[in-house]
Parts: sequence; structure tokens; C-alpha cells
Amino acid sequence: MIGSGIELFVDANGACSAHQAVRLGHHMIDRYDVSWFEEPVSSDDLDGLREVRRHLPIDVTAGEYGDHESYFARMLAADAVDCLQIDVTRCGGYTSWLRSAALAAARNLEISAHCAPNLHAPVAAAVPNLRHIELFHDHRRADGLLFEGVLPVVCGRMTPDPTRPGHGMVLRSDAERYRIT
Repeated sequence: MIGSGIELFVDANGACSAHQAVRLGHHMIDRYDVSWFEEPVSSDDLDGLREVRRHLPIDVTAGEYGDHESYFARMLAADAVDCLQIDVTRCGGYTSWLRSAALAAARNLEISAHCAPNLHAPVAAAVPNLRHIELFHDHRRADGLLFEGVLPVVCGRMTPDPTRPGHGMVLRSDAERYRIT
């Protein structure tokens, strides 16, 4: 086990059929106590997501590829997820992100901010139905190399800096050395 008070999340990245996802989900729950199954089938397969959700007692999540509020509205209307993932870099920016979060809140669902933690932190702090911000070590490393104003993660939390405008980051003066040609 991974320790008390820690949840194990699994991301299938849409690799399974609904039948495979249900079978795999039961195995992961029984063997590893998994509590979050991200995109067990394609986010566009609303029937498949609903089917997986109906058969598993854990959170089924998706939405990270959504590019507009209408995408999330369809997913929510289909009752396809337990937690809606929204990515500010894909959904059309902060305004669309906030509108999509409000759509989820209207259905009493939480949201997960997908990746780009420093871009999500200020807007995520503004919604009452945020569950968490997805954080990848490689994103944290790249942000630190390229930007000043990257928020620290302290005890699993990020706190936006109210003294900095917007998302708070600025390009580092030495970031040019990391330019890919």
C-alpha cells in the first residue's frame, strides 16, 4: 500500500473499451485500492464513460481535451463523469474555464484542473467546487526553468500570490538558453 490518507489515481488515457475498463477497474480496486479512474475510455465516448461509471464504485473522470463549454455541457448532460477535468490551456482560457466549472457546480460535481498548475492556481482558487489541480513533476521542472514566480507546493497545496498580477509568472531573463530550435 502507499500509506494512509493517500489516494491512488490511475489514468488510462482513453486506452480501454468500456468492458476492458470495468474489468481493469475492479482489479485495480481489489488489488490496489484505486479511487480515481481517469479517462478509462475516450473522453468522447460518453456512453462508454457512463457504462464504466455505472459498474465501478470509484470516481470516473474525463474532460481534459475539452475545448469549449459546450463540450463539458454534453459530458455533464450525459451523466458521464464523477469529476470533470478542465484544462485552461485547451478550453479557451480563464473565462471558458470558469463557465465550465459553473456548469459542473450546477450539477453538484467537483472539477479537477488538468495540468499547468501555475496557470490554474489563480482561477482554481475562485471556484468552490475544485477538488484538486493535477501536478506533474516534469511541468514543475520546466516552469521553474522558464519562469519566475512559480508557486511552491507546500504540504500538497499551492497558494496564489496576491501581490503578482494574473497568473504571477514572467519569463526568466535566462530562459533563452532553453529555446528549442
